[in-house]
Amino acid sequence: MGVTVSPAYPITAYAACCALGMTSEELLGALYQGRTGLSASDFSPGIGTALGALPVRLPRLPSRLREYETRVARMSALLCEPLQQPLTAAIRRYGAARVGIVVASSTAGLAASERAHAEHSVHARLPEWYRFERSHAFHALCDVLRALSGARGPGYVVSTACSSANKVFGSAQRLLAAGAVDAVLVGGIDTLCQVTVRGFHGLGILSATPCRPFARERDGTSIGEGGALLLIERTGDARVALRGVGECCDAHHMTQPAPDGSGASAAMRAALADAGLPASAIDHVNAHGTGTPLNDAAEARAIESVFGDAVPVVSTKAATGHMLGAAAAMEAVFSIAAIERGELPPSLGSTPRDPDVRLNILSEARALRCRHVISNALAFGGSNASVIFGELAC
Repeated sequence: MGVTVSPAYPITAYAACCALGMTSEELLGALYQGRTGLSASDFSPGIGTALGALPVRLPRLPSRLREYETRVARMSALLCEPLQQPLTAAIRRYGAARVGIVVASSTAGLAASERAHAEHSVHARLPEWYRFERSHAFHALCDVLRALSGARGPGYVVSTACSSANKVFGSAQRLLAAGAVDAVLVGGIDTLCQVTVRGFHGLGILSATPCRPFARERDGTSIGEGGALLLIERTGDARVALRGVGECCDAHHMTQPAPDGSGASAAMRAALADAGLPASAIDHVNAHGTGTPLNDAAEARAIESVFGDAVPVVSTKAATGHMLGAAAAMEAVFSIAAIERGELPPSLGSTPRDPDVRLNILSEARALRCRHVISNALAFGGSNASVIFGELAC
């Protein structure tokens, strides 16, 4: 029996925001200029670290959605605004019931619950604005995106920690292949919250300074917030398409990756098979690259085992911070931009290099025609997902 190759699905629009900027244009400009959005923060008192917070205040939600008024909902509205025209066109073309929504989040409205708990500690009652099903629950994120986008097709939220926003591409593929939809709004959104920052600090994997993926002195990761939404269609005008998705779960450990990189390499090989591509077709690897000693070492071994040591590799975590459930959505935008621009961004903080990392890590931006890019997302529990993006003409 032959291997089934997935169709190339055009990515017709995208929008993003993070510590580098509030629009795709702004944050991509900052990324290619080698700027970082990480800075010292007192967000979690008693924990000295650099965080990637959004640079300006988010606008309030439209009045019709005031019952969903949370930071994650505000970010959803910010990301949907520049996508209104392509979303309207897709709904007009296919019908609202044929446009689905699959988004990722690691924490959903947890920051709102933290605020509500703090107010409860003072007043001995929850604030009037707080409703768990609209302020915290994962489905509230999908409800808000439905209301903002007009999409009425199948909708759900994926939460598999840091692999979440790569796995949404696999979900979109399956919905399209099954004929359930003709377009899918995918992506990931996560906000800073105390559980995340203090939890990573408790695990001993939070750096006191901006993280340094693949560097000799790396000592941990940096947390960031933000999100990205992308519109995938069955057909349409686009420069870049979703070519392949690979998913696996090695279940090596609750938090540590398999040291030999076997889980990550399995996901990358599965993505190549799904796209019907040899490893030699990949022009660039957008690494998960968190800056923790164990993750970077394991991922480096995995990349080398699949692609060798010549393919250009970049981690963007030192620019944005690790955005958890939204990280892979942002890095999907970075991967698409590399193809569209014919240029790779720098991997900040990566020098002096760890001598055990035998990869072609780019410390400076480089012009390069990219026909295919693979982006990795590796999560707690051994949940691994890799996605391949390619020139639509390929």
